[in-house]
Amino acid sequence: METLPTGISVLDREFGGGLPSGSVVALKADPASQSELIINRLSRVRKCRYLTTVRSPDAVEAGLTLDGGTAAADAAEETVVRSVDGDDPFEDALSVAADLPERGTLVIDSVEPFEAKERDRYRTLLNDVRQHVDEAGGIAVLHAFKGGSIGQNRVVTEQVADVVFDLRTTVTGTEIANRLVVPKFRGGAALEEPLKLKLTDTVSVDTSRDIA
Repeated sequence: METLPTGISVLDREFGGGLPSGSVVALKADPASQSELIINRLSRVRKCRYLTTVRSPDAVEAGLTLDGGTAAADAAEETVVRSVDGDDPFEDALSVAADLPERGTLVIDSVEPFEAKERDRYRTLLNDVRQHVDEAGGIAVLHAFKGGSIGQNRVVTEQVADVVFDLRTTVTGTEIANRLVVPKFRGGAALEEPLKLKLTDTVSVDTSRDIA
């Protein structure tokens, strides 16, 4: 099984080079967090098919070029961004997944509109996405926001996912701390402890000390 880089050096080091090809990844995060930076990195490292259910394609494309200069702009050209704009969002998602290039990355940002639908149909969608990702030897990333009115199908997302990234953002005094917990990693080793990240205009390790 091939290992595919994530585009985030600290994660690639922790995971022995990246994520196993064919993986479905769920990134859970607060809506007010900087989780888009992680999604952008995952999107830019390879050819990508990006389905946006909330933001406009123009907004997504602008974000993909923010923090990487010429290299980011070149990678963004390899990304095809589509929005859910048809009568059937499931057909939109399957169309994007079927177009996934070899070793490419599929992003669904965010997955809540699909989780809100009937469970059997959502489970079928995820299984079909997995099949397309397996055939392409790529990865799929499901951006899953916490809070609000999370539907009962979030458990389906977490069950189907091979890898679960749980980004936890806390505010204490003047500090904003972002910790990435990886409780699930099929085909690899989950992190034994949270990884403190610095999310500004890029993604790096936060080396500042916690103050009790």
